[in-house]
This record gives sequence, C-alpha cells and structure tokens, in this order.
Amino acid sequence: MQWTEVSIITTSEAVEAVSNILMTYGATGVSIEDAKDFEKLSTGMYGHHGGYIDLEDVPHISKGAIVSAYYPESRHIDQHAAEISSEVQGLTEFGLKSAPGELKISPVADENWKTAWEKYYHPFAVTRYLTVVPSWDDYKPKNSLEQLIRLDPGMAFGTGTHPTTQLSLQALEMVLRGGESIIDVGTGSGVLSIAAKLMGAKKITAYDVDDVAVESAKKNMRLNPQAADIPVAVNDLLKGIHTQVDLVVANILAEIIVPLVPQAYENLKPGGHFLMSGIIKDKYGLIINTLNQFHFKVDQSMKMGDWYAVIAEKTVEEDK
Repeated sequence: MQWTEVSIITTSEAVEAVSNILMTYGATGVSIEDAKDFEKLSTGMYGHHGGYIDLEDVPHISKGAIVSAYYPESRHIDQHAAEISSEVQGLTEFGLKSAPGELKISPVADENWKTAWEKYYHPFAVTRYLTVVPSWDDYKPKNSLEQLIRLDPGMAFGTGTHPTTQLSLQALEMVLRGGESIIDVGTGSGVLSIAAKLMGAKKITAYDVDDVAVESAKKNMRLNPQAADIPVAVNDLLKGIHTQVDLVVANILAEIIVPLVPQAYENLKPGGHFLMSGIIKDKYGLIINTLNQFHFKVDQSMKMGDWYAVIAEKTVEEDK
C-alpha cells in the first residue's frame, strides 16, 4: 500500500496542536522531529532491535519542529491541504506561534513510515518518579520508586516530552495522595490518567472531543495494565456531566480552559482541585481572572519556558 505524508514545519510549542489537527483529518500515525528532543538525546542503543545510534550520523533539525502525518492514498488528503494550512495558521488565535507553518505533501512506501521514527523516541524521565517509555522499548526501572508509563508515540497526542505534559505530571505528583476520584478532560494519549492511576487514584474517567484521540488513549491504557480499566469516552469538555470528584485535570489550550472552568467547578467536591495546563504565557492572566470569577482559589502556578500550569481549589462557602 502507498501512503501520503503530510509534513508541517512549525515551532516546538505548537507540536501537539498541529498533531491534533492532522489526526482529525484521519491520519493513521504521526511522527515528530523536534529540535528540543534532540537536546536530550545521546549516542547509544535504542529500539527493540538494539540498534546503535550515533547522533553525529543522524540528520536532525537544529530549531523548531516538523510534524508528519500519514494517510492511505484512498484518503485523498491532498484535497484538504488548504484547510489544514488554514487551521495551522489559525493557531495564533490561541496564543500559539505556529510559523512558518509550511505544508509539504509527498508519497511514502508502506514499509518505511511505520518504523522510521522509532529511533527518535527513547525513555524520558518526566518527573522524579515517572518515566515515559515507548511501547516497543524493553526499558527497566532503575529503582523501586520509578514507575513507567508506556505509550505509543506513533499516535502522538502527548508523549510526555512537551512542557505542558511535564507540568501536568509534576502537578499531579504534588496533589495526589491516593484514593482520589478524577476526571481527565481532553485526555489525548491518556498519559495523565495513566500517571494518576500509578500514583494511587481510585476512580478515573477520561474524555476527549476527538474520537481518534479516544481510540489512541484506549490503546495506551491497554499498554499499562494498572490503567486498563479506565473508561474513555467522547465528550465535549464536561457538557452533560454531573458528578462530584476530587480532581479535574485538563491539559488543553487556554481558550478551551475558559469555558471548562464553570463546568469543573460544578463537578468538583468542595475543596477539590482543578489542575490545568497548556496555558501559554500571554493567556495566563485570562485564566487567573476566570478562576477568580468562578470562586476558585489559586494554590500554585508552575512555569516551564513560555508555558504555565495552575493548581486551583474549589473554595467552600466560608472561604469565599
């Protein structure tokens, strides 16, 4: 079978948003070349074939990122090129710098795309106790406290290397004590739900508006036996959801967090926490003002590069 590769030259901060756009057009997989990822790599053994990689011999970009998606010929993705370009350029409305946003379409043989990107993914310690491991790697924990999250990076949606995901995982470690009930909004790869389960959360429900993301999350849940029982469903944020949980987590864009704030408040127990990430620097004030408007108390803000994560508490009546 022949495939069509759609590649977009963009910035490191826009990688996950661009990946999401490409997946919504029916991509069967996404590979990412991010200059920031190469900063973490070193010469050594990678992949389940035990291949030795010398970075001096590996062509790689020195800045920005290239997101490539793959479509079967029958998808006729070339007919959607203008739409895809428009959506990528439109990310600026969400505070993301996606320039240059150049799009390139080219054919690729079936035997090449599935494994070409494997050498670029390796175990990555996202917190002191959590390491994200590609699904094919036989990496073993270095000590009894290290916990592994196995993901299939081919489906993108948050592999742990992006600052927004790292901030979310670090914030989870700060909040969770064990036994909590959680709603994961915009679950993507499912990485936050899997991590929460490893940290002792008792009941987790995950949602995403994109059915492709939901299927991706389900596959990743199955790669992590402890998280295999987490239900994942399609839903538009928390519309129609009425429950009471200890924690709502969301790693999504700031503009999407804004309408989620009152929904999170409704679904949290008094004193429950709302953990949000994906907030670019220019939108931080908007999020803080919205949280204050809906009677959340900001417990902590965390920053990595131009990105923020916020931990907020639903105030009880006497605290308002």
